[in-house]
Amino acid sequence: MEYRYLLYSKEEGIGTVTINRPEVLNALSQAVYAELYGLFEEIEEDSEVHAVILTGSGGKAFVAGADIAAMQPLNSTEMRGFIDISRKAFDRIYSLSKPVIAAINGFALGGGTELAMCCDLRIASENAKFGQPEIGLGIIPGGGGTQRLSRLIGETRAKELVYTGDIIDANTAYTIGLINKVVHLDALMSEANALAQKMVTKSSVILSFAKKAINGGMNVDLSSGLDLEAECFALCFSTEDQKEGMSAFLEKRKPAFKGR
Repeated sequence: MEYRYLLYSKEEGIGTVTINRPEVLNALSQAVYAELYGLFEEIEEDSEVHAVILTGSGGKAFVAGADIAAMQPLNSTEMRGFIDISRKAFDRIYSLSKPVIAAINGFALGGGTELAMCCDLRIASENAKFGQPEIGLGIIPGGGGTQRLSRLIGETRAKELVYTGDIIDANTAYTIGLINKVVHLDALMSEANALAQKMVTKSSVILSFAKKAINGGMNVDLSSGLDLEAECFALCFSTEDQKEGMSAFLEKRKPAFKGR
């Protein structure tokens, strides 16, 4: 499938997705959401890809937000359709069986913060800015900003950002736990690739179990989460990679995982 607003490459088990609308700071439109969904569907089925990096083109923005010009004239019913398309894309990224790393190179506001939160890990350049400024537009976040944000940084901090619309810098985002690491802009992609490469060396099937356990456990009570963890843990013992990993440990050698 050809993509108008996305660039995609893969190398050594790592797929790199770049949102490519630099003229509007990579703003998210319905067409971009549809392309993200389609590409991540392809990535899910591609056995050659074991980890994904998601970034934005240019050095100014990861994603500056949703496309306000496209949203402004919509009525409530039409806007619900817009949100349904965005949620489909965001859920596809969040539920991907492979790790997804956001390489945040500049503004990540509104839908940009929401998109970054769908990824498993987030590395930001020093010039990155985060926020849910929707309140200043007479709306609230509609792509997960009232839900994923509080789960990541806590209810009180999330309410402050949503209620005030304040924009925070990368170091503040790191301090409150929104991102994993802050690096120089010119080192961003190399750092993201290095992190992705660590995951490529692991078992892809076991990583998928780990992601299923963590993501699934976030939204249930502790007892149910522990049940899910136990289920995923037990499933590891149905794989070749569990046998290989433990054998390698006992034989004092590096494991040769096959993803099955």
